[in-house]
Amino acid sequence: MLRCYNKGCGQLYDEATNNNESCRHHPGEPFFHDAYKGWSCCNKKSVDFTEFLNIKGCTLSTHSNIKPPEPEKPAKDKEADINEVIEVRAPIREGLPRPPIDTKLTVLQPTVPAAVKETIDAVKIKQPSATTSSDDSSVLSVGTTCKNSGCTYTYTGTSSDYGECNYHPGVPIFHEGMKFWSCCQKRTSDFAQFMAQKGCVYGQHKWVNDNEDKKVVQCRHDWHQTATNVVVTIYAKKYHYAQSIVEVNPIRLHVNLVFPEQENAQFNLDLELRGIIDVDKASAHMYGTKIEITLPKKEPGSWTKLNFPRDSLPAAQKSSDVNSKELEKNNPESDEEFFDLDDIESVATHGIKLSEMSLQNPNGLD
Repeated sequence: MLRCYNKGCGQLYDEATNNNESCRHHPGEPFFHDAYKGWSCCNKKSVDFTEFLNIKGCTLSTHSNIKPPEPEKPAKDKEADINEVIEVRAPIREGLPRPPIDTKLTVLQPTVPAAVKETIDAVKIKQPSATTSSDDSSVLSVGTTCKNSGCTYTYTGTSSDYGECNYHPGVPIFHEGMKFWSCCQKRTSDFAQFMAQKGCVYGQHKWVNDNEDKKVVQCRHDWHQTATNVVVTIYAKKYHYAQSIVEVNPIRLHVNLVFPEQENAQFNLDLELRGIIDVDKASAHMYGTKIEITLPKKEPGSWTKLNFPRDSLPAAQKSSDVNSKELEKNNPESDEEFFDLDDIESVATHGIKLSEMSLQNPNGLD
């Protein structure tokens, strides 16, 4: 028995009984277009592949066991290969080395509009008020709310007032519609849920603000970025443009605002930045309701956050520290010279050295 290779047939046949009406097949080519499958010779088509295979042939002839020639592969166009554009990407650059956090800070000279200067110059500086007596500060009234952030407990005058306090030691942050505490980073877009978040630290209730809190101002700050810059915005009113300071180093931002109307209260912001900035191109603009600090990026890329959360940052080098170090390098010799007591020849007959004598008689030599 032989296998028929006519399209649409594929049956086994005997050559002795093969005649002109033995094979029913399709002389045309199959086509597949727009989910349709069919034959070009009879225009019979279907969307189902099984129905396509079961379409009966439209022509009768003898069976053939000769395989049809395979379609030739299209020849490659040499000119197209020559004109082919090969995309070459630039090698990935390694990140810049991160300088130390205690690098010397550079003070920025902010741009201040004339109207802001006139407004601040007309402000009268309020002197600190006389402190209240300790007896008045020690008296607490029932209903006083705990001063710890995130705690809603009120003073009742009972033993429960000395129970455990669940609060947030950080500050609230509102950025791009999200609200969260800097200490635990639990984000939400709903203000009610944000206010209902339980504290992340346990401690004791605080009924009276610390004395230092009276001289501290809480200001809201936000930030956004472009391909080349990071812009930090601090929202504040009636801060003194001359007494306030903005200083930066390649990975640090420090802002100190002074408010003359509030007994020279201060707002302090000290951040370790996520990326490296170009200190020489950094700038600050002071307005009536805010201060904007532009920090140009030293290397391309998007910052996931503005800063690394740190409880405290080390003291940065000041200009006086740098000058003193330079003097030490230039004048290595000092007025006081240190020497070893054992370098002096022995003064006793038994050869005891001065260092041993000082240990034997710490109060002095006889």
